[in-house]
Amino acid sequence: MIISFVLDGEARTLEVDGGARAVDILRESCGVTAPKEGCGTGECGACTVLVDGVPRLSCLMLAAQLDGRAVITAQGLASDGPHPVQEALADLGGVQCGYCTPGIAVTAAEFLERHPDPTREEIREALSGNLCRCTGYHKIVDAVEDAAKRLGSGCGRDE
Repeated sequence: MIISFVLDGEARTLEVDGGARAVDILRESCGVTAPKEGCGTGECGACTVLVDGVPRLSCLMLAAQLDGRAVITAQGLASDGPHPVQEALADLGGVQCGYCTPGIAVTAAEFLERHPDPTREEIREALSGNLCRCTGYHKIVDAVEDAAKRLGSGCGRDE
């Protein structure tokens, strides 16, 4: 089947197998390596991408579900330079091996659009579907809190 979608701002048309997963065509056919396959069962969040602005687990989506949609990956977040979430993750040590970081970055970026002044508890809840095996979550939460400030809206409410 032929699908057309916008990937990180660029129109794409591909012929895909009806059973192909989104994560596979993004990585293998489109060469976008930001979405990672971690668990392959939707539990780790490493494959998270934004589909029409909503975080989605690309390992659980069929490629056909991308037809007519706009997809943003962590690479797309950085199209005009690193997104404030990506900068904060790097600056505050929220990145260890980096495998989970793209999924965390897109999840956090979307979350901060909806919640520009989150509490630490709200950040933890928002990222609860993204697992990191290398670092504790403290630095990741620090980074998202800092990104809210960098975006100009967050002032670090008390919990």
